Amino acid sequence: MNAANWRTIPELIDDSSKNFGDHQALVDGEIDWSFNDLRAAIHQSAKSLISSGVQSGDKVAIWAPNTWEWVVAALGVHVAGAVLVPINTRFKGREAAYVLKQTETKILFTVTDFLDTNYVNLLKETEAEKNLDEIIVLRGNSNNTTTQFSDFMERARNCSEKELAQRKESVTGDDLCHIMFTSGTTGAPKGAMLTHSAIVRGYNDWANIIGLEQGDRYLIINPFFHSFGLNAGILACLMKGSCILPHPVFDVQQVMERVPKDQITMLPGPPAIYQTILNHPNLENFDMSTLRLAVTGAAAIPVEMIIQMRERLGFEKVVTGYGLTEASGLATMCRHDDDPAIIANTSGRAMPGMEVKIVTDDGEEVERGKPGEIVVRGYNIMVGYLNDPEQTAETVDSNQWLHTGDIGVMDPNGNISITDRKKDMYINGGFNVYPAEVEANMIRHPQIGQVSVVGIPDKRMGEVGYAFVVPATGQIPDTDEIIQWCRQEMANFKTPRVVEFIDALPLNASGKVLKYELREQAQKNREI
Repeated sequence: MNAANWRTIPELIDDSSKNFGDHQALVDGEIDWSFNDLRAAIHQSAKSLISSGVQSGDKVAIWAPNTWEWVVAALGVHVAGAVLVPINTRFKGREAAYVLKQTETKILFTVTDFLDTNYVNLLKETEAEKNLDEIIVLRGNSNNTTTQFSDFMERARNCSEKELAQRKESVTGDDLCHIMFTSGTTGAPKGAMLTHSAIVRGYNDWANIIGLEQGDRYLIINPFFHSFGLNAGILACLMKGSCILPHPVFDVQQVMERVPKDQITMLPGPPAIYQTILNHPNLENFDMSTLRLAVTGAAAIPVEMIIQMRERLGFEKVVTGYGLTEASGLATMCRHDDDPAIIANTSGRAMPGMEVKIVTDDGEEVERGKPGEIVVRGYNIMVGYLNDPEQTAETVDSNQWLHTGDIGVMDPNGNISITDRKKDMYINGGFNVYPAEVEANMIRHPQIGQVSVVGIPDKRMGEVGYAFVVPATGQIPDTDEIIQWCRQEMANFKTPRVVEFIDALPLNASGKVLKYELREQAQKNREI
């Protein structure tokens, strides 16, 4: 089947086996599989899901780090006609339970020993476990309430090839493939519903633009639960015949060691990764000559860094881009032959089949070079937010323009530079953080009367949270205790770095918190 004719992820999986057969597809520890081997494992996983009672359209979640088991389980979900719900590995039990409840997930794949965390135990503190049909442990020890992944895979014998084929062929391009959760501006995460056809079309174009090729060795450090790791990682490798090398936890030293050891050619990541490698005191001791492709995110990058990446790290192609979960993770991209200044200072221009405009609050397009809100339209836009038609209508207008909430400027050639955020969202270490969600969590602390969170610049993490807290009446809270409590209640990337106690929050005439005043105050305090 020609790439342009892919309608679904199951068709892509079959095609990758047909086109690349015995070529290396996935390497992780002792696992060294060809594309034929990988397809066989995925089909075994799909059969096991069918044997477990999973029906077309059912939701199956994965809460686990980047491993070969994640790939097999996730793509098995697609082949079985079910919908994949990836869960952020930094989520705490309550956050994961919310996602499981919203999606009415039947089966959860997870691990019990990642970074000293037992995800099954985290869920035990919630009601979520009772609503699941089964928890399958990909890695780690299972107990009498969970199933080991190897035992799950044995169930495949109870499903015939005919039954698998029927299920696989029943999947259409308009069917949902993923529900990907973003942190919520209104205090709760929202599930963006994405379709097979949009994902396979969009990421084939993405892979073409960056120049991913058969035989490339792709170190996937972006988490699989994220659009970049799953779509631009796993699926892009299947499309182009590249080898998937999962990397579970980012550590600069480990990555630098893996480049020569595993002959890595494709290394994606936020700008901080490349800056850290370039600044590493022992860089000259590592042979980085196999590196060929780099794809980095929508952050301001020094032009010199792009030049250094080419000259010192040997990258032939460096590409930057911009995307949103609600747009299947896609929107704009630079092209690899763009001038270094364009790659460093912009997030490129609209991808094929997508439109991007900069507009006023009234939806009128602004002049080139003038700031406004970035809006995106195309086949890549989500079906909507799960169970939330109101938020969907607020985000995607009647003309099908997705309002990103990001402020940007477009140059005469259509390249966009992101300058600010209309919403209060900030990005900590590559993860979107919505202050409303953090505030909704923090207000549950008995010693907090009011709280307002803003993002402030940070050299290492991009931005960090700064919380202004009005203590509850008669309470004298402790900064360290509040931060420690936050770490237990929510993912680390959401936990504010600084907590400052104040007598009252600054309000406007209608009682809304003046966040810009708090940002200025936080910035001044950090500079003192």
